[in-house]
Amino acid sequence: MAWKELYKTNQSNSFRVSRSGLELFTKCPRCFWLDKKFGIGQPGGLPFTLNSAVDALLKNEFDGHRSKGVAHPLMKSYGLKAVPFAHEMLDIWRSNFKGITYLHKPTNLLITGAIDDIWQNEQGELHIVDYKSTAVNKEVSLDDEWKEAYKRQMEIYQWLFRSNGFKVSSTGYFVYCNGIKDKQAFDAKLEFKVTILPYTGNDNWVEQTITNAKKCLDSDIIPNPSLNCEFCNYRTAVKKIEK
Repeated sequence: MAWKELYKTNQSNSFRVSRSGLELFTKCPRCFWLDKKFGIGQPGGLPFTLNSAVDALLKNEFDGHRSKGVAHPLMKSYGLKAVPFAHEMLDIWRSNFKGITYLHKPTNLLITGAIDDIWQNEQGELHIVDYKSTAVNKEVSLDDEWKEAYKRQMEIYQWLFRSNGFKVSSTGYFVYCNGIKDKQAFDAKLEFKVTILPYTGNDNWVEQTITNAKKCLDSDIIPNPSLNCEFCNYRTAVKKIEK
C-alpha cells in the first residue's frame, strides 16, 4: 500500500483533503473515515487512459488559443463571449498532486482540486471548465443520476476559486467529447462530436460538507455503512457468508 498522510483525531496541524476526498465523504462517510484515518482506500479501478489522452489534446488545443488571447472556434460556435483564461498558476492548478488550494480555517482542512480549464468572459468573471469524454449512441447531457458527482465537482472548483478571491461565474461548462461509433471503418482514427454543456452551480453546500467531514475525522467511532456504497455492501455480504 502506498504511503499517505493519515489524520490523527483532533490534530492541530492542517490536513489535506482533495476534491475527490470530499466526494468520497459525500457518498460514504465510512469509506472516507477508513481512508483518511487508516489508509484503507476503496479498491482502485483501471486508469482511463483514452480519456486522459482526450483531456491532454483538449488542453493543448485550448492553450494554443490562450497564448493568442482569442476564443476557440468551438466557443464562438456556441456564442460564448469568453476566451481561455491565462494565468501563471494554471499549470499548478491543473496538476493532480497540487491543484488550487484553500485552507478552510474553521476546520484547518486544506481543500484542493485540479481543474481542466478556465475561461474568462467580458465582465472579467471566470467560468470553470471540465472536460469529459464518452461514447454513447445519444446526445450527451447532464441528466443521468450518476452525473450529480460531475456537478458537485464543478461546484467545489467554483468554491475554491471564489475562496481564493477570484470573481467566478455560477455558470460552468462541460466540454463533452462523444466518440462516434457508426463509421464504416476505423482507419486508426477515433472521431468525436464535441458539445459544450452549460451548468449553473450552487456551492452553498460545500462549507457545511467540509465541517461535517472534519467532525467525521475527529470521531473515533466508525461511521455506519452507506446504503448506496457498493464497497460497503460487498463487505457486508462477504461477512455474512464468512460467518
